[in-house]
Amino acid sequence: MRRIAVLVSGGGTNLQALIDAQKSGIIHSGEIVLVIANNADAYALTRAADAGIASEVVLKKQLGSQAAFEEKIKELLKQYAIDVIVLAGFMSILSESFTSCYPKRILNVHPSLIPSFCGEGFYGLRVHQAALDYGVKVTGATVHFVNEIPDGGEIILQKAVEIQPGDTPEILQKRVMEQAEWKILPAAVEQVCSAM
Repeated sequence: MRRIAVLVSGGGTNLQALIDAQKSGIIHSGEIVLVIANNADAYALTRAADAGIASEVVLKKQLGSQAAFEEKIKELLKQYAIDVIVLAGFMSILSESFTSCYPKRILNVHPSLIPSFCGEGFYGLRVHQAALDYGVKVTGATVHFVNEIPDGGEIILQKAVEIQPGDTPEILQKRVMEQAEWKILPAAVEQVCSAM
């Protein structure tokens, strides 16, 4: 059984999808044992507590530098003997000195079909706004391994979602989450855990 840590910054809807997938047996080769938030007010921490999962808050402001921030996260990953790391709406870019310690062990979900609308500066509603501005007819989500290039790691799974007339970034974000992110993220986590 692989030990999973989920890194979060906000509401934790993807964390909830993972918790639900674990309960329903979609994820059965791994177990979420730790949630790390870089925001003390993240609702994801409440979701972790409700599910009986240990959580820790690591604040870059308190630690003073990216290096100290990443070092603290590494300490926690070691302390909890983590095998697989999932970035679920984690709003902090991790450096190469961090990502290189965990090759093919860090997963991220991105709300577009990479290589479209990805890379530095593309996150949250910005991604969906860009897709609408460009006029694409299909968007979706991608789960990929994390390396030192934002959204640049090897793709694990993708799922397409159609854009509807009258979509706003908010409406599109919700559809992409429901139809793609919440399905492929748990599937990818199980795939990686079972292959280890």
